[in-house]
Amino acid sequence: MGKREEKQQEKLADMTEYEKLHWAQGQYLIAGIDEVGRGPLAGPVVAACVIMPKDDLILGIDDSKKISEKRREALYELIVEKAVDYSVSVIDNNIIDEINILNAARMAFENALNGLHVRPEHVYTDAMTLNTEIPYTSLIKGDAKVYTIAAASILAKVTRDNMMREYDAQYPQYGFARHKGYGTQAHYDAIREHGILEIHRKTFLKKILGE
Repeated sequence: MGKREEKQQEKLADMTEYEKLHWAQGQYLIAGIDEVGRGPLAGPVVAACVIMPKDDLILGIDDSKKISEKRREALYELIVEKAVDYSVSVIDNNIIDEINILNAARMAFENALNGLHVRPEHVYTDAMTLNTEIPYTSLIKGDAKVYTIAAASILAKVTRDNMMREYDAQYPQYGFARHKGYGTQAHYDAIREHGILEIHRKTFLKKILGE
C-alpha cells in the first residue's frame, strides 16, 4: 500500500466514525444530505441525499470543496454506481427570491430526502434542521466529518456545476463556467455591461447593485 492510499484509508476511517456508531447497532441505511449554491448571484441551490453501502466504501470521498474538479467527477460516477439509493433536488432562483435562500436550501434538503425510494434509519445533515419523522443529526461542517454527507456534497456540487456550464453555453459573456454564478468581479462587470438574466437571483442583486 502506497503512502497516498494509506492516507486515504486513514481519512476513510475518520470519515466513517459516525456511520460506525449505527453499524454497531445493526443500522445500515444511513443517509447524508448536503447542498451547494447558497451564495451565488445566479442559478439554483442543489441538494443531494445519499445512502452508501457499508461493505463497498469509496476511497477519496471528502468535502467536495477540498477535491479537484476532475476527482469530484470521477467520485460522482462511483457514488452513483455504488449507492444504495440517492436523490437530487434543484430549487431554482425564482423560488429562492420568493421564499429566501435559507428556506429554499431547507426545501432542497427535504425534497432530496423525500426523493429516496429507500427509507433511511438515520440521516446526517450539514448544519440543517429538517421537518421529518426520520431520526436525524445536524452537524456543523458535516461534509468534512461524515462520509455520507461528503458523498452527498459531491453529488450536489457536480450536478450544479454541470448546470452552470450549460448556462455558460447559453450566456457565454457571463462566464458561468468559471465562477459558477458566484459574485466575482468578472460576474459583477458582466451584469453591469450585459444586464440581469432570468437565472439571476433578483433579491441578491438588489442588495449588491442597489437596484
